[in-house]
Amino acid sequence: MGNSTGLPPIYADKPIELVPAKVIASFPVNTFLENLAIASDGTIFVSNHEVGEIVRITPDGNQQIHATVEGKVSGLAFTSNGDLVATGWNADSIPVVSLVKSDGTVKTLLTLPDAMFLNGITPLSDTQYLTADSYRGAIWLIDITQPNGSIWLEHPMLARSNSESVFPAANGLKRFGDFLYVSNTEKMLLLRIPIDSTNKPGEPEIFVEQTNIDDFAFDVEGNLYGATHIYNSVVRIAPDRTTTIIAQAESGVIGSTAVAFGQHDGDVYDGLRLRTAIYVVTNGGMFLPPPTGVVPANVVRLEVGKTGYSLI
Repeated sequence: MGNSTGLPPIYADKPIELVPAKVIASFPVNTFLENLAIASDGTIFVSNHEVGEIVRITPDGNQQIHATVEGKVSGLAFTSNGDLVATGWNADSIPVVSLVKSDGTVKTLLTLPDAMFLNGITPLSDTQYLTADSYRGAIWLIDITQPNGSIWLEHPMLARSNSESVFPAANGLKRFGDFLYVSNTEKMLLLRIPIDSTNKPGEPEIFVEQTNIDDFAFDVEGNLYGATHIYNSVVRIAPDRTTTIIAQAESGVIGSTAVAFGQHDGDVYDGLRLRTAIYVVTNGGMFLPPPTGVVPANVVRLEVGKTGYSLI
């Protein structure tokens, strides 16, 4: 992978098994694609972070602006009826959770002035979501029916090493079985938090050290597919905690920020088996440009041969 950037060589000794990759959509240089959620019909919804847009992309790459929020948009997750819940900031830079209807209308569910940087979001139940607060070092519980927000867990392992760091700490989060997995990007940790029968958290533990994960997704076997952002790659972390590099710069994943599994009721779209592919969004290296400079932001499909684990 090379390491001319001075980054810790945390993946230098990891095996490389590149999977088939195809760029299905590109955006202009300096577009910060931050997150994505994929509908049951295969439509991909992508957050264009800095301009507050949610873009709708068909499986074959046709793009349309689906919705615009006043401010910035970070994480995306579906509701049980096909609307989207989005995290971000409003026009006054106050953290906000929005509901984006299927027709593209946007409604503010709640503002969270005590939050700092709402990032990844994932369902906990039909009406409740967990969202990582990357600068507060906490996970918020959001109830979209009330609507209200409260701290689910605040813990040093979810926080930055120091408050001056611009890197996000708690970042991506997904449930697998009875655990919530959370990436602390700033500390280069992948954490695991037990969830009890009442959906309350236990004590966080380190699952993998020295790994730079932004957002990620699980397959049904418990393999985690993580975007490494400034490492310009996608890695697969097996249940036994071993890491394999499955995509890197030449795959189109420079500045990879998030990963989601394809969905399609018919399982095949235009001859493609979508449910055994992951989709990766990127920012083209905006945060730490590669030697070539910042490149266009991409949505990349990687054929991984496994089915995604259901988010709810």
